[in-house]
Order: sequence, then C-alpha cells, then structure tokens
Amino acid sequence: MIKKLSELAEKSSYINPELYNKYEVKRGLRDINGRGVLTGLTEIGEVHSYIIKDEEIVPEPGKLFYRGIDVEEIVNGFLEDSRHGFEEVIYLLLFGSLPNNEMLGNFNSLLSDLRTLPKSFVRDIILKAPSKDVMNMLSRSVLALYSYDDSADGLSIDNILRQSLELIARFPLLAVYSYQAYSHYHQGNSLYIHSPKREYSTAENILHMLRPNSNFTQIEARLLDLALVLHAEHGGGNNSTFTTHVVTSSGTDTYSAISAALGSLKGPRHGGANIKVVQMFDDVKANIKDWKNDDEVSNYLTKILNKEAFDKSGLIYGMGHAVYSVSDPRAEILRSHCKALAVDKGLEDEFDLYFRIEKLAKKVIAEERKIYKGVSANVDFYSGFVYKMLDLPQELLTPIFAIARISGWSAHRIEEIVNKGKIIRPAYKSISDRVEYVNLKNR
Repeated sequence: MIKKLSELAEKSSYINPELYNKYEVKRGLRDINGRGVLTGLTEIGEVHSYIIKDEEIVPEPGKLFYRGIDVEEIVNGFLEDSRHGFEEVIYLLLFGSLPNNEMLGNFNSLLSDLRTLPKSFVRDIILKAPSKDVMNMLSRSVLALYSYDDSADGLSIDNILRQSLELIARFPLLAVYSYQAYSHYHQGNSLYIHSPKREYSTAENILHMLRPNSNFTQIEARLLDLALVLHAEHGGGNNSTFTTHVVTSSGTDTYSAISAALGSLKGPRHGGANIKVVQMFDDVKANIKDWKNDDEVSNYLTKILNKEAFDKSGLIYGMGHAVYSVSDPRAEILRSHCKALAVDKGLEDEFDLYFRIEKLAKKVIAEERKIYKGVSANVDFYSGFVYKMLDLPQELLTPIFAIARISGWSAHRIEEIVNKGKIIRPAYKSISDRVEYVNLKNR
C-alpha cells in the first residue's frame, strides 16, 4: 500500500524542469549567474567573492567579514595573543563591536554563569529517550527548554537576548550530553557526564565534557576554538540563517526559531557536509594504494565524479561553494593552522593527502564538468579533517557546527525583530490545470 501511494505522490509532485525557465523562477533563490537573489539587508556578516568590472562578474579570492572586520584579522589578533577567540566573536556578532579586556572578562563570566541546565533536565529530557541522531536530540532539547522558561514567548529585545545567551552557553552541554547518551544507550559504552568548568573556554569545555578522562592539549583546544570562530557566521543568506529570519518573521518564540535552524543545518547539503567529507576520505584511503601518486588519485577522483565510486552521487564533497569560486577564506585559514596538529598527531601523510586532493580535484572537476569559473575547497573540506584529528565522533560534527553558528543565528534573529520586517512570504506560481470536482460515487 505504501509503495503504491508513494508512486502516486511522486507522480503528482513532478514538475517539468523547463517550466522553471519559462516562468523565470530563480530556483534556490539564485539567478542564472549563481548570485543570490537579494531578500534582505544585514550588518552582521558579509561574504565577498567577486567584483563587478565593466558590468561583468570578476571572481576574487574569498573574504568573510564579521561586523565589517575581516575574519582573518580577527583570527590573527587572538592567536598572536595566544588566547581563544570564540567568545569575543560571539560578543562582536551580538553587540556590533569588539570588547575591550574588561568587557570580555565580564562577558566570559556571564557565559560561565549560564553554562548550566535546569534541574533534572539531563535525566528527564536527554537520558530517558536518547536519539540515534544528536542533531535531532539537540533540537528536541531546545524545544523542551521552552517549558522551563517563564517568559518563553516574550519578544522584547531584553528577553530574546537573555534566551539567546542562555542557548549559546547551553549548546555545548546539550550536544555533548546527547552524544554521551547515544554512546551509552545505543553503542553500549560507559556513560560520562562531566560538568563544565568556569575557567574553561567553550572549546576547552567541549573537549573536557566529551573525553572520559577530560584531558586535552592546548593545541587541540586552540584548533577547535578556531573552527568555532570560522563557523560562527556566514551572512544572512545561508540556509539555516535564512531559516532563522523566515521563522522569526512569523513572530514565533526563540526556541521554535532555533529549532527550525537546527533542522536546516542538519541537512547534508549544509552543515552535514563535513561528515560526507570524512566518509569520502575514508573511502579514498581504502581504495588508493599510493597516496602520493597524482595519476592514481586523479583517476579515483574521476570515478567519484562519474558516479562509479564512493556513494555514487557524482560529488567530490568539500569542493565547491555556492558563493566562493576562487577560494573559501575559512578553508584557507583552517588549512594553514591544522598542519601543526597533524604533525603532533602523526597524521602528516594524511594532511598531505588532503592537500593533494584539493589541488587535483580542481583540475578533475574543470575537465569533467567543464567548469572553468573556478572551484575551490570549502570549509567542510578541512573541518572534517580537523575534527577527526581531535577524535570527535562523526555524530558530533554537525552539532559542533551548531554550537558555533547559534551565535550568528541569535544575532540575525535580533536584527530581524529590531527592524520589524514583514513576514517573509515569497511567491509560488501554480501551474496546475483547473479540474471539476467529481462526487465519490462517480469516481
């Protein structure tokens, strides 16, 4: 019965692809040149990848700006001071400027105060019904927190900022504890629930709460902190942030809006892409004998593109981006900093394989797909490798993304509410024929 109904549903849902061109539908809210359709304004994040010269698009090396500041400069700033940067990036995204030393200290103390969950929440919400998917568990936990909030539906900026800061501080606990529940109840491992430490940064607390012995090195914590910084924000047009704007514009509560954003981020075309990169590289390493042989590597990449290898999707995961073509600045920054950890972990050969595939994949994709505008590695290409070096389980890769990106989501939610925009409701054209109703007895 389900099979037959499925066939009917599929048949009745099909739309001739030619009609999208006929009616000038910008699928994916992108024009024929691949540029995003302008749907809003923001001061939070900017993704720069091209200039207009003589009325033509000229691709440039990618740049990412948080509140007008080049992310590369932000990264260089906190790394030169040998400190973590994610917390000051949260402050920057929410409040529009970088904090001074006193402001940052007070903000860190506030986040430490908020790194707690309601009494019995872990037992009643996380441990009693553990999910096999940590993203779904994270979303469910966010919705459950609505019940613990006496002002859950309040839309004043004071209230939304309070909720946002609480969620930003709580996300590492929700994600790691959800994974620990999954690991225990579904994989039979020992259960570890470590309380966060006040003196630790977000990155340090993630490693502390995740590992049975709570041990980690500073090079590990700094690289995870860097990854959080680079995933914190990516403009208003990325799928999950746009989802935040869309759902917020309806006037709903913070918990519903953030849960919707989590649902978007979970998808393999968005936040779930880093998992596919890790899986693809496991497949590559298993099928290529000589990692340093360019011909052998190129031939296998061609098989992946031709749907003859890996998951037969025809995609080299981690290569290409909807906006960046010359380079993704996040990938550039991660690559430049992850080699030190690769050497420390004895994974230098694997790092070299990533670098080799990045270079060769550009050529293979250009030749096989006739794409000459440029294809570059995106942030997922190296973030998956970073997380693997940190011994993070695959089930936590997308939740780590969420731990970073909720800072951007929160800033965009506040921006949507402050500017009192209309409910977001784009148009869809119906192409169905008019049909007369037929009585049941005559069907």
